[in-house]
Amino acid sequence: MSHSLSPRLHNAAFAALGLDYVYVPLPVRAEDVGAAVKGLAALGFRGANVTIPHKGAVIPYLDEVSADARLAEAVNTITVDGKVLRGHNTDVEGVRGALVAAAGDRFGGHPALILGAGGAARAAALALARLGCSLTIVNRTPAAAERLAALMTAGVPGLHCHWLALSDLTDDDVRRQRVVVNATSLGMAGEGKVPPLLADNVSAGQVVFDAVYASGLTDFLVAAQAAGAIVVDGLTMLLGQAAEAFSLWTGVPAPLDVMRDAVRR
Repeated sequence: MSHSLSPRLHNAAFAALGLDYVYVPLPVRAEDVGAAVKGLAALGFRGANVTIPHKGAVIPYLDEVSADARLAEAVNTITVDGKVLRGHNTDVEGVRGALVAAAGDRFGGHPALILGAGGAARAAALALARLGCSLTIVNRTPAAAERLAALMTAGVPGLHCHWLALSDLTDDDVRRQRVVVNATSLGMAGEGKVPPLLADNVSAGQVVFDAVYASGLTDFLVAAQAAGAIVVDGLTMLLGQAAEAFSLWTGVPAPLDVMRDAVRR
């Protein structure tokens, strides 16, 4: 939570529109998730964001959960309406909007590879499935990749989705993708690097998206850009999901330019 840019961008947006809101980071221990969620209404919160590792854990404590959040089994935004707590997943729209802004919406029928099986990967998988891509889910832990592939296949009619253990991924698997996504924390400070197998095999004509957000392009995106790929950074996704959350809480459109300036300062 300490690295989050959300307080900066949301508070700048509230100030710009003269709204009487404030966004504060509140660390919550795993054993206190239920009490924290139930306390939102009692304490007069209008809503909250949920970060890893609590995106799935909050669901049993909510009164309603959106279709996207239920399908992804992950909530990143909560709204409070009186005593009713509603869970949403704005990460899905954040990914979809970032990809379309960078490369248009002509993804139908193209293959996409997603590295990871957590909350960001689930949002990316659902966004790409909605854009018409076929999916390959890759993860170090095969069972997690298999579970996400099954989740997407069951939830999106007609979707072609399979999974691979990272140890079984080949150069050709990467080269034949239209979209390559890093939906892990690899590339974030202190988390290690994206496997060279991905970074060394992306090329012109591909769209490469890294969910990690940094002050500049990650090493993975630098390599992809040098190879001629279209690159999409995590800040673009962050802004997209934040704008949707902002509108859910306030009922007004988010001032995107203000939010963008706030995170890039």
